[in-house]
Formats: sequence, C-alpha cells, structure tokens
Amino acid sequence: MNHRTLFVSLALALTTAVTAQIKQKLILPQPGTTPSKAQQAQIDRKYGMFIHFGINTFHDMEWTDGTKPANSYQPTQIDAEQWITAAKEAGMRYVILVSKHHDGFCLWDSKLTTYDVASSGNPTNVIEAVAKACKKHGIGLGLYYSLWDRNRNADTGNAALDEEYNKYMIEQLKELIGITKKYTHVVEFWFDGGWVKPNYRWPVMDIYQTIKRLEPLCQVGINWSIGAADNPDKPSITPQKQKVGLPIRYFPSDFRLGDPYLPEENDPKVFSHDGKQYYMPWESTVCLSQRWFYNTKDNTYKSLDDLENLYKRATKNNNILILNCPPNREGRLRQADIDLLKQLRSRVQP
Repeated sequence: MNHRTLFVSLALALTTAVTAQIKQKLILPQPGTTPSKAQQAQIDRKYGMFIHFGINTFHDMEWTDGTKPANSYQPTQIDAEQWITAAKEAGMRYVILVSKHHDGFCLWDSKLTTYDVASSGNPTNVIEAVAKACKKHGIGLGLYYSLWDRNRNADTGNAALDEEYNKYMIEQLKELIGITKKYTHVVEFWFDGGWVKPNYRWPVMDIYQTIKRLEPLCQVGINWSIGAADNPDKPSITPQKQKVGLPIRYFPSDFRLGDPYLPEENDPKVFSHDGKQYYMPWESTVCLSQRWFYNTKDNTYKSLDDLENLYKRATKNNNILILNCPPNREGRLRQADIDLLKQLRSRVQP
C-alpha cells in the first residue's frame, strides 16, 4: 500500500469514526429558565385524557402481580374510536394510553414476551388502534409505560438482573414507537414504578436517548421527578415541598410528575442537575371517579364543581391536567364519564 492510499484509508476511517461519534452524541435538555419549544407545545396541549386499560380491568384490582393468566384479559371489543372521540368532544388535545402497567401485561403483540394481547382473549393491538384513531381525529398520542414489571422482573432487589431487563425495556420502547409511527407521533412518554429501585439502577439516559432519536419532540417524564436537597434520590417530594433548584431525580427528563397531587398556586419551574438549571412544567393526573382501572364497585365520581376547581388550579401557571377515564370490560368508556366531561367543558372552555 503506497503512502497516498494509506492516507486516504486513514482519512476515511477517521471520518467514519467521527460521523459515528456525532450520530451517538447525547441528546439532552437545554439548560434554561423558560420552556423549550417542545415544552411549550406540551403546555399548550394543556388538557388530556388518561386511559388505564389492561389485565387489571378484568380483576377489579388496581395492581395485579404479573401472575394473572393472559387469557383473563378478554374485552368484547376495543372501541378506540369512542375513546378518542370522547376526548376530542371534551376539549382535550391528547390522550395518554397505558401500554404496560406494573403487572407487565402489554397491550400490543410484543416479540419480547408472551404476556400480551396476542396470548389473550382478544388479540387486538390496542396501541395501533388508538394511534389510528388519534391520527383520524387530530388528537395527540402519549404512552404510559411502567418501569416496574412484576411479570418479567419481580426480584427488584437483585441488581445482577438489571442489564437484561434494561435491554428488554429499551427494545419494547422501540417496538411501541415503531407501531405508532405508522400513524402518528408520540408526544409524551409517562414512566412509572421507579420507586422499587434506586434511581441509578434505571437506564434513564438510554431511555431518553432511545425516545429522542426516534421521536425528537416527544416529552419524557418519570413519576416522582424531584429529589430532596440532601438526597437527590429521595422520593415523595410532593409539590408542596418543591422549591427552585431542588435536584432532578431522573435526569434527563422534560417535565414533572407526582400523581395524584396538584401543583401549588405558584409552583416553581426551575430545578437543577450537575450545577445547571432546567425548566420543568408539572403534569397533574387525576381520576374522574375513584379508581385508575375500571372496577365494578367504582361508582363515585368527583362533583362538577370539584372538577371545575381542579381544572383551573391544575392548568394555570403553565401546567397540564390529565383526567383518567378507564374503559370497561366491553372496551368502551362509561357513559357517566363521557357525560361528566361534556358538562365540564361547558364550564371551563379549554
């Protein structure tokens, strides 16, 4: 090989290496004390619907433990059209659909597990059905995903299992975005269940990079987002305890969560990581009745006056409200939920 050929080969190798490095450059929130363009879009959405639906729906339980048989999930239909139409008529601009709760049951046919709809009494890909309906009606799509998976990794005390499970989560997030991208963009990922392990054992950076590379404008939040001044991993820092500059427990992320709490009257927005400040709005998630998942005994609803006051408090000061409306075992929203949402819209004009 002559010197010129060697030089060209080295130059190409260097260019390839630099290009690969650029491609893998970390995507991080920009420090600042005002909302980014993507955060402002989330703030402007302002009002949405939480859709808790899954294997829990069929057991009158909020949290099942991952051992309920997949075929016990057996909705007679999946009326995603009704769900999304109800959200739109209520004045909501997006929905957040539970894709996998703590039990680990997946509302899509995942190649990574058999604990999913493909093994159930109704194999409808719920993620796809909702994505299609969102596209049709111009409603944004958000997805809830539990970090904690009691079917896959119940032994959360064994850190040696983390690597395998973390890869599992990342691949499932890719599956979810692959399904939804055929129809619409995911505007938000809502993560839950992080409290069962210390925050450093969750692959937060990998989760954030995976989502942002596939959906750059998607906002990412993890429940119980803010830590204490003397302990960044301390959970349960409610809005009443949050102050400017407190540490972000799960960095990087884009907004704060802590259900079912509401923000303070003039809640802080600026929190810290590694000596830098980051703007983070608050998203409130509240049940319209008493339970997250449909329950045959859940018949008590918040009053219209209470909901009106809740809406006004939760959506002021650049914050967001998500009201939970759980589909029943027929795969439809309860009529009482729909009626109440329509009445609320006549009062608040979102």
